[in-house]
Amino acid sequence: MKAAANPLLPSERRAAISLAGIFGLRMLGMFLILPVFALYAVTLPGGDDHTLVGLALGIYGLTQALLMIPFGMASDRIGRKPVIIFGLVIFALGSFLAASADTLMGVLLGRALQGAGAISAAVTALLADLTREEKRTQAMAMIGSTIGLAFAFSLAAGPAFYRWIGVPGMFAMTGVLALAAILVVRYVTPDPGPAAFHSDAEANPARLRDVLRNRELLRLNWGIFALHAAQMAMFVVVPFALRDGGLAAEQHWQVYLPVLLGSFVILIPAIIYGEKRGELKKVFVASVALMFVAQIGLAFSMHLFWGVVAALFAYFIAFNILEASLPSLISKIAPPEAKGTAMGVYNTSQAFGLFFGGLAGGWLAQHQGFGAVFAFCALLMGLWLVVAAGMTPPPRVKTQLFHIGHLDQLEAQALATRLTVFTGVESVTVMPAEGAVLLKVSQTGWDEEGVKHLLNLKGGS
Repeated sequence: MKAAANPLLPSERRAAISLAGIFGLRMLGMFLILPVFALYAVTLPGGDDHTLVGLALGIYGLTQALLMIPFGMASDRIGRKPVIIFGLVIFALGSFLAASADTLMGVLLGRALQGAGAISAAVTALLADLTREEKRTQAMAMIGSTIGLAFAFSLAAGPAFYRWIGVPGMFAMTGVLALAAILVVRYVTPDPGPAAFHSDAEANPARLRDVLRNRELLRLNWGIFALHAAQMAMFVVVPFALRDGGLAAEQHWQVYLPVLLGSFVILIPAIIYGEKRGELKKVFVASVALMFVAQIGLAFSMHLFWGVVAALFAYFIAFNILEASLPSLISKIAPPEAKGTAMGVYNTSQAFGLFFGGLAGGWLAQHQGFGAVFAFCALLMGLWLVVAAGMTPPPRVKTQLFHIGHLDQLEAQALATRLTVFTGVESVTVMPAEGAVLLKVSQTGWDEEGVKHLLNLKGGS
C-alpha cells in the first residue's frame, strides 16, 4: 500500500476546480435573481399574485429535491458525465425558457425546468471517482467554499446585473454558462474509470432507514429545511422593504455587500472557536437564537430602512455560521458507512425547504401581509431553537480515510478489531468492497503514526 501524498494530484485539482465551478453555476442560477426577482415579477402578467411569485422562486427546489437522488443513481448505471451533461442541458433549457417568458407562469415553468437539472449528486459521485479517499474531504471543501462564494456574489451582484441586463438577461446568462459548463465537463474534467460506489459521498438506499431514525441527524435536517425555507420566504418581501425605504432596486447591493462582508468577519472566529474549543453546540444554538431575533427585528422594522439593514446584518451573521456548521455536524454525527446517505437526505431537506419557504412566504404575503412572512420565519426559527437546544453536543472528531486494497470479510473484521486499540480512534469502519478504512478520530490527538504503521502507510493522510 502506497503512501498518500499531501497535496492534491494535478488530476484531482483539475477535477475539484472544474466540478466546483459547476456547483457554483447552479448556485448562481438559483440565487442571482433572489434579491430582485420579487420586484421584477410585479411587472409581469400574474405578478400581482405574491403566491405565484413565491412559487416561482421556490419551485426550483421542488424539482431538484425530487430528482437529485435519482440522477445520482442513474450516474451509477450509465456514467457520471452523460448524466451531468444531460442535467446541464435541462438547466440551460429552463434558463432560456425563463428568459424568454413574458408572463410569471412562463418564468415559473422555466424555474421548474432549471431545478430538474438536478446534477449535484452525480457531480459529487464523479468527484469521489476522481479523488483518493484520503483527499476527498479536501476536494469537497473546495466545492463548499465555491458554493458559499457564489451565494455571496449573487446577493451582492444581482442588483447590479438587474440594472445592466435585467432578470431575463440574467436567466439567459446562466443558460449560456450552463452550455459552457458542458464543454468544461467534456474537455477539462478528467474522465473517470468504471463508476464505483462511495459510501462517504453517495446515498445508499439500504442505509436510509438508519439515517431517518437517527434523532440527531433529524434535528439537523429540520435545521437546514427551516434555514432555507425562511431564506426563500423572506426574499419575497425584503426587496420591497428596501425599495420602500428609498433604495432603488439596482442599488440594493449597497446594503447586501457591506452586511455580507461584515458577517464574514464574524463567521471565521466563531467557527474557529466552536471547532477548536469544542463549543460547536454553543455557537450553533446561539446562531439559531440570533436568527430568531433577526426575523423578529425584520417584522417590527420593515418600514424603517436602517432597522431592516441592522436586522439583515444579524441575519447574515447567523445564516453564514449555520450554513458552515451544518455539514460539519452531519459529518461528525452520521455513521461513517452512511455519511453519503446522510448528506443526501440533508441536501434533499434543503431543497424541499426552498420550495416550501417560497410557497408559504408568497401565500402569506398575498393573504396576510408582509409582516406575516417574517412572523412565519420567526416561528420556523423558534421551533428550530427548541430542537437545537436539545441536541447532544457533537463529538470532537474528524474523519480519516485510508485506501487499503481488497480484503475479505474475515480480514476486514480482524483489521477493525486491531485498529480500535489505538489512542484517539473513536470508531472504525472497514469497507472491503471499496477497499477503504474510515476512521473517526479525536481532534485533540490520536495515534496517527501507529495507525499508519499498521496499515503499512508512510507519510500524511
